[in-house]
Amino acid sequence: MPDRTAKVVVITGASSGIGEATARRLAADGHRLFLGARRIDRLDRLVMEITATGGTAAARRLDVTEAADVQGLVTAAAERYGRVDVMVNNAGVMPLSPLDALRTKEWNRMIDVNVRGVLHGISAALPVMRAQGAGHIVNIASVGAHEVSPTAAVYCATKFAVRAISEGLRQESAGDVRVTLVSPGVTESELADGITDPAARAAMRTYRAAALPASAIADAVAYAISQPPQVDVNEIVVRPAASAQ
Repeated sequence: MPDRTAKVVVITGASSGIGEATARRLAADGHRLFLGARRIDRLDRLVMEITATGGTAAARRLDVTEAADVQGLVTAAAERYGRVDVMVNNAGVMPLSPLDALRTKEWNRMIDVNVRGVLHGISAALPVMRAQGAGHIVNIASVGAHEVSPTAAVYCATKFAVRAISEGLRQESAGDVRVTLVSPGVTESELADGITDPAARAAMRTYRAAALPASAIADAVAYAISQPPQVDVNEIVVRPAASAQ
């Protein structure tokens, strides 16, 4: 039977898209949440909505590119709730462009958020989980962790890295910390809003014609963390049924 014990869950990038949908789903399942994102106004509204319907949530402004920020988020969650059971490293950016556009600032931003942000989440949560003898790290990647497409070389590289980091952590965890990689296909979110390259932006509009609701990815996270302690769901790939990609 699934493990339905209420857990303390920390979620990065929780102000919109997959992070927000995951917060709403896990709150409805009875878990206690600590949410982080840059847009604290949105987080505060989300916390109000969750608590108004009987859920438990708190929030803190977060920039995942700053290790001290992520450490502060996890520390605040542990101080408030007494433990941290699940860390959902969800924050990400996707400013696609062809390599010859030489948008190096955007490349560096993707590396900082998508890779360093995940590493910061792991480095903050792992000591807490090891000390309490159990925990679960969920990293949100992409189908771009499994395949590469034009304009997405750097984005896919960051998601390949998240996949490699997740597998390495799984192998090193020896059963005390579970690790799940969730790789969404095209999903309704604000990720595409950050695309500044005109051709890539136009291509993404076509690509997103068939998109999953963010709640579908939230359901995948909920499934993974609900399994009994002896079950470690390592990878979940979720694609729209109408899409071949």
